[in-house]
Amino acid sequence: MEYNVEELSPVKRKIVIEVPAEEVNGAVVSAIALYRMQADIKGFRKGKVPSSMVESKYRKQIYGEATTDLINYQINEIMSGLSIQPMSRIDVDAKELVRDEDFTYSIVFEVAPKLDLPKYKGLDIEEVKIVVGDDEVAEVERRILENNAEVKVIEDVRNPKDGEVVSVSFGAYQDGKIVEGIQAENFDMVLGQNQALPEFEVLLKTMTTGESGETDITFPEDFINENLAGQTVTMKAKLHAVKERISPKMSDSVAQKAGFKDVETMRKGIHESYASQRKQMNKAAAQSELLGKIIEGIDEFPLPPAMVEDRVDRLVQDVEYKLDRQGKGLQSLGKTPQQIRDEFKTEAETTVKTEIFLLAVAAEESLEISPEEIEATLTQLAMQTKQPLHELKKYYEDNNLIVPLKDRLLCDKASELIYDAANIKEIEPPSEGKKPAKKSVDKKAAAKKAPAKKAPAKKAPTKKASAKKADDK
Repeated sequence: MEYNVEELSPVKRKIVIEVPAEEVNGAVVSAIALYRMQADIKGFRKGKVPSSMVESKYRKQIYGEATTDLINYQINEIMSGLSIQPMSRIDVDAKELVRDEDFTYSIVFEVAPKLDLPKYKGLDIEEVKIVVGDDEVAEVERRILENNAEVKVIEDVRNPKDGEVVSVSFGAYQDGKIVEGIQAENFDMVLGQNQALPEFEVLLKTMTTGESGETDITFPEDFINENLAGQTVTMKAKLHAVKERISPKMSDSVAQKAGFKDVETMRKGIHESYASQRKQMNKAAAQSELLGKIIEGIDEFPLPPAMVEDRVDRLVQDVEYKLDRQGKGLQSLGKTPQQIRDEFKTEAETTVKTEIFLLAVAAEESLEISPEEIEATLTQLAMQTKQPLHELKKYYEDNNLIVPLKDRLLCDKASELIYDAANIKEIEPPSEGKKPAKKSVDKKAAAKKAPAKKAPAKKAPTKKASAKKADDK
């Protein structure tokens, strides 16, 4: 095999490969041998069928597989020899192998441009100091007490108040017919916590136990059920009971129900959890800002178009997923698909530029990702998405996602290396009401996401989602 590399552009390569007839014949013979081992032809035992008969019977499959296997083997060999990492799919222009004839084909793919690395070690950056307020710990304690509250029926016949639990049966009606999905029996909800539309709560507060009532309600334009958005319905309800939540005093037994040894351990655990999360957030923000400064200082360089388009695809998919959870689609944005893609172009280009820079740093620092690190990442992802590990691994392998995953992990390592080598100065958190400037640079090239499940339909007449039973609070 001989090959010649052509530079079509700073980010595009073409390789023309010439294969002599001897190698062609070898690939065909190997494919025939595999089929011969499994061929089931009447009058012959398996493995004993003449090669000429096997070639004649399975000619189309044999030559097709021989061509594919030869090309795949040679591409891997060429890429390893040249130390080239394609940043796009590899387009192959090839016919089929012919016995006793030389074989010529070509491949085209995109690569990362050559990058003159700027200074990336010893840079100055500020990181917000970790501060956890007593009020934050107290708020978690309050929620724990609420979760352990005892619910008792109020015997007095009176109107319910905010903070109390009402048990109601309700339904929405249009033209005298019940609206599917907006109905429930003996449904518990807490008043005053925005679990339902304000008009519905006002109706319930005018009723006493055993009473029924109704009122007209217009659903907001952003209602989760698009078919009801902006529609007016008649809400009919019956109040079965009014209940109060009696919260216990904080004690070791309450802390133990929350999974802690005692109150002191619980408070310490809450504080440490807040501190850990805040540290991750503050560090991530500082890392993003540091990378942003580095990227802004790099001269413009060509970006592989396929990479940019891929990142645009991911950003659009993220928006589509978020809208889907709201019961909406991309059409609800009132823009054409191309307009949506155009809006993400700049962000996608910044992401690609950052990824190329980090991969260049990884190469400069000889960073590597071990098979064990790939396995650990897939295991963690399988746990997060609640998928069997073997199925997730097969999905990544079948869709050629292992290399992008490896690149993402390399980017993470490079980003950590840059940050660890920086001069980090801790600063006080911004005063309340004043937010630090945000940077939009994404330090990671996200791996392709697994398909998300669609959110279930809701039953209560809420602004964005249905009310939950009080017992679940």
